[in-house]
Amino acid sequence: MASNRPAPEAPFVPSPRDTDAFGHGGPLPGEGPFEEWNPTAESVRPVRGRHRVAKQRGGLARSSTVLGVGVIAAVGAGGMASAQAGKSPVPISMPDLPSVASLVAADEEQSAPEVSAAPLSSAGMTSSDTAQGAADAGEALRARIMAQAEQQQDQVESKAVAEAAAAAEEEAARAAAEAAKEAEAKAAAEKAKAEEEARKKAEAERLAELARQYALPTSSYTLTSTFGQAGPYWSSGHHTGLDFAAPTGTLIKAVHSGTITSAGWDGSYGYKTVLTLEDGTEIWYAHQSSISVSVGQKVATGDVIGRVGATGNVTGAHLHLEVHPEGSGSGVDPAAWLRSKGLTL
Repeated sequence: MASNRPAPEAPFVPSPRDTDAFGHGGPLPGEGPFEEWNPTAESVRPVRGRHRVAKQRGGLARSSTVLGVGVIAAVGAGGMASAQAGKSPVPISMPDLPSVASLVAADEEQSAPEVSAAPLSSAGMTSSDTAQGAADAGEALRARIMAQAEQQQDQVESKAVAEAAAAAEEEAARAAAEAAKEAEAKAAAEKAKAEEEARKKAEAERLAELARQYALPTSSYTLTSTFGQAGPYWSSGHHTGLDFAAPTGTLIKAVHSGTITSAGWDGSYGYKTVLTLEDGTEIWYAHQSSISVSVGQKVATGDVIGRVGATGNVTGAHLHLEVHPEGSGSGVDPAAWLRSKGLTL
């Protein structure tokens, strides 16, 4: 640490005034000898050292603190002025900061400079803030932040409500569309069902009407060999008609009105009668035990034309019935043809 250099020593020469300096004629025992102190430029130089530096640092720190507070106040006021949309710009009052030279000079004098500044607590405040009872800039800032937060929260809630309403509306529209689609499908199904029922009803009525016009060829029967059945009993290799097994002598009837076009013996068919209907369809009755009609005779539905027998190539008494549309050589299934006329086998 630096220290003051001692002044040079001067020879002690007592003077008449010195002998009387302390009220004695001379120095007392145990006193002196005394030296005269002569101030010099070196001896009066201000003491500089660690303590002085510390004071300088303290002054700069105080100056920096004042400057930092002013900057913070300015930034806060500017932020509040920019955050306040639609309001006129807020004047910012900055403290009158001393210059660096004045701060150093004040530090030399070990006294803080007097700062004349507007109150920092009022920075960024407006007349509306004062009217609302805001005590200082911090309260105004807090109030504005709270108002902005509430506004943002309201916006978030409004957006959520709008999104929920849109979702509900979309869901309702989707549900309505599905309901309409289901209703349409149900209506179409009901319409199709009604049309099918109407068709069936019309067909039933038609068949009922036909049933009054057609009749089964015999009664008290059992169906044995069916149309198209294969076996060694038929020369063609398959059965060409439908067999109604019944006791010998059972009545054979005309299935519809028509004309007898053939009646007599026909080889493996035995006694056979052919009834030709008005549309040209031929009905063959074979293996009869007797024939009750003659060629050219007109018969009506249900008239007796012969009796069940076992003539021709047979293994038992039965009626062999064949159906030949328009007199064709190949026949069709007699069971299907009879059902098409409303008859139940």
